[in-house]
Formats: sequence, structure tokens, C-alpha cells
Amino acid sequence: MNLQKIDVDKHRDVIISFRRESFKVSFGTDQDFDEEEYVRWVQDQSALFPDGFILLMEKGVPIGQLELTVKDYEDSKIGYVNLYYLIRERRGSGMGNKLHQYALQFFRTQGVSEYHLRVSPSNHQALGFYGRNGMTVLKRELDGKVFRMMGRVEDGL
Repeated sequence: MNLQKIDVDKHRDVIISFRRESFKVSFGTDQDFDEEEYVRWVQDQSALFPDGFILLMEKGVPIGQLELTVKDYEDSKIGYVNLYYLIRERRGSGMGNKLHQYALQFFRTQGVSEYHLRVSPSNHQALGFYGRNGMTVLKRELDGKVFRMMGRVEDGL
């Protein structure tokens, strides 16, 4: 297993496929997913945070993806997990821990002590993973469609 920075030109089809699947898992549909808008966003954000846009590879095949950034939230800088993704066959296998440890290290290097993400309340597998990794629900957002969750970088040591 190794981690590789996303090259949008080279990995375009993979990242679109993984993000589309994450929409389906989270919201039951990918109807609101816009491929071109997503690719532009990844290009822009990965230029700002090149170490935050990562594929998890197994024998040369992408099996997971991370999208990590830093944002302003309520007058402070926080880490933000835009995407934790593992292919269905590798969920529950411990591979998520490899992605999580990478995320914590990324946030440490960015100098943030807290990180957030949003998750669908119906995504029980993800909620379990986040809870096991010390994250807690802060509040509901987007008219109740998602939970905003928060974790502390030092809790993941």
C-alpha cells in the first residue's frame, strides 16, 4: 500500500468515479454531482494543498482517496476533510485508519488543532468510523441533510 498525490490529468477518471460513488453512498443519488465543476475544484484546491489530495494505492490500483484542506471557521483556521473514500471491497478492512493517520499528520503540518467534515446522517458506516476516531457531532447543517463533525488533531495520536 502506498499513498500518491493526485494528478488531475492522470487520475481524472478515478477521482470522478470515487466522488460520484461517495455521492451515492451519502445521498442515495449522484444527481447533483457535476463532473466538470468537481475537476476544476480539485485542480484549484490541490494547487493550494498538494499534500492534501491523495490516492491510496494497492498493487498500482487506486483503492481510496483523501481530500484535505484548511479553512476559516468561526474566526479560526481548521482542517477540513472534504473526502475520505475507500472502495466498497476495502471498507471495514482497516485501510481507513491509514487514510486517517495521514490526515492527522497533514493537519499537524498545517498547524491546525481541530478538523471538521460533513457526513450524511444515514451513512452509518462512516459515522461509526468517525466516532471510533474521536470525532463528535457539532450540529446539523444544510437543512438537516448533513452532520458537521469535529475532531481534535492531538486526539488521534
